Amino acid sequence: MRIVVLAGGIGGARFLAGVRSYAAEAGGEVTAVVNVGDDIRLHGLRICPDLDSVLYHLGGGADPERGWGRAGETWAVKEELAAYGAEPTWFGLGDRDLATHLVRTTMLDAGYPLSAVTEALCARWQPGVRLLPATDDRMETHVVVDLDGGRRAIHFQEWWVRYRGELPAHRFVFVGAESAKPAAGVLDAIGAADVVLLAPSNPVVSIAPILAVPGLREALVGGPAPVLGISPIIGGRPVRGMADRCLAALDVPCTAAAVGGMYGPRGDGGVLDGWLVDPVDDPAPVPGVRVGAAPLWMTDEAATAAMVRAALELL
Repeated sequence: MRIVVLAGGIGGARFLAGVRSYAAEAGGEVTAVVNVGDDIRLHGLRICPDLDSVLYHLGGGADPERGWGRAGETWAVKEELAAYGAEPTWFGLGDRDLATHLVRTTMLDAGYPLSAVTEALCARWQPGVRLLPATDDRMETHVVVDLDGGRRAIHFQEWWVRYRGELPAHRFVFVGAESAKPAAGVLDAIGAADVVLLAPSNPVVSIAPILAVPGLREALVGGPAPVLGISPIIGGRPVRGMADRCLAALDVPCTAAAVGGMYGPRGDGGVLDGWLVDPVDDPAPVPGVRVGAAPLWMTDEAATAAMVRAALELL
């Protein structure tokens, strides 16, 4: 079985570990199409938070307590930059993490596309899945907020890291999406897939930027593989992160049914054939979509693999 997963964030990384576990038992293969809307260039370096979260988590190098960044991280470079007063001071790069950004930026500056660079990084980490950025092109998520007496757009990382998401968001803008193209291998993977899964990632800033890449949504809708989504909302609250604040900016209720409705049924402007919710949210009707229920807390890889199995049973 060939499984394609659209994912972003730490939740996406954890979900992919369960998909990898399921595929290993079923004799399948997994391709992850990962959000790049969080990407940012700081201190001259290209930083890809979602790609790195997946890379480190699946490669066994993630910090288990923080859930992001490298295990055993040190912060000497961050402290030296602070001593120089180098901006931005609100975003810190760990020493181990810095090596990844140096290698990535060097390769990008040499002309390699992000998909090729990601493949090269995977050679070190061996994540056990094929890892693809949604696009090789520049695309960034910006957030429209009220700041300094006016309304302006700031990078998602500044909104989330510097302001901790406390500035009310008016809308989210995917800068560069109009001219972006799916990264090398993305459309081929979707076209050859037996099933496509939407990870329980933030639907607004993790999955939506992927679907905003021209041609990618159309590949899902027109492709042969069924598209199944897993709810990131349990009992009216996000599993982790700030999906509730993001949904509020779109006037979408923070419920499993509302998020399923936001993705919508395939063939009617949406992408879903099936939608998996937690039993606490059952029933969560989404017109035109087959809805199932199973425990969605990703407590370990076995529990997450069981989620994947339950999603596929909707077929």
